[in-house]
Amino acid sequence: MTTQWKPDPIRSSDITPEAVYVNRRQFMQGAALAAGGVLLAACAPKAAAPTLAPTQAATFSGAKDELGAPLTSYAAVTGYNNYYEFTDDKQGVAPMAKDFKTRPWTIEVSGLVNQPRTYDIDELMKRFPSEERIYRLRCVEGWSMVIPWSGFALNKLLKDVEPTSAAKYVHFVSLLDHKQMPGQQSPFFVWPYSEGLRLDEAQNDLTLLATGVYGKDLPAQNGAPLRVAVPWKYGFKSAKAIVKIELVADQPQTLWSTSAPNEYGFYSNVNPDVPHPRWSQDSERRIGESDRRPTLIFNGYADQVASLYTGMDLRANY
Repeated sequence: MTTQWKPDPIRSSDITPEAVYVNRRQFMQGAALAAGGVLLAACAPKAAAPTLAPTQAATFSGAKDELGAPLTSYAAVTGYNNYYEFTDDKQGVAPMAKDFKTRPWTIEVSGLVNQPRTYDIDELMKRFPSEERIYRLRCVEGWSMVIPWSGFALNKLLKDVEPTSAAKYVHFVSLLDHKQMPGQQSPFFVWPYSEGLRLDEAQNDLTLLATGVYGKDLPAQNGAPLRVAVPWKYGFKSAKAIVKIELVADQPQTLWSTSAPNEYGFYSNVNPDVPHPRWSQDSERRIGESDRRPTLIFNGYADQVASLYTGMDLRANY
């Protein structure tokens, strides 16, 4: 279906956020033993990526996104992941997450809502039937994928809890579990992982609560059992392993905008005209391809989302 996938050849200094690699140097000069375990675990032997069953592979054979791009292979989608709660080694996430427990699991939806609720994940999936969507994922480091997601629009969940007129933002909080997620032993970030969207962004029809990829349940390394997929923003905006969704009046603090605000802004819309401080954003490399391609404003979803930012300076609001 796609050319054979190989790891992205981008230099490690280009794909690791500055807050991580600078602090790693400091750590290697004499950090606590507990944090050291995280880095040692990242060097563990790699397990083979799972393969897609033939019947499922046939279902997606020849599928393309709306721009005509073929799907990224299942092996790459599930074997090359950004997930710092486990490790900063992209190919090391899957083996480290293989025993991650996703049941029982509840999601609290609270804050400025008229009907606060706590959902069991299986109840949530029954209440909001799944649909298939093919979305491009563009990571801030410069690599991208085309992924067939399963899930439901976040706006359906928001309607269920009835945001009040005071609600302006949606704050996502991920699981905090040092035992299952050894990367959270790192002292360089404020855990748990958190992210946020403006309410109108969250209510946009494109914003997906994802529960699966390639017609299968979402693997742990991809954010199981529930993650956000916001296709016009850089990938780190799509919080994984969500346990809490809170409606708030003020722009929430997020892990990356707190750790490195000069590099990771709150909006983080894909924009070729706004470079990262350490590299250009004007091109990207699709996993499974050798050539780089031009980066599209809003990752190619401008028709659906550009109106959300009318009158805004996207360089200042990066």
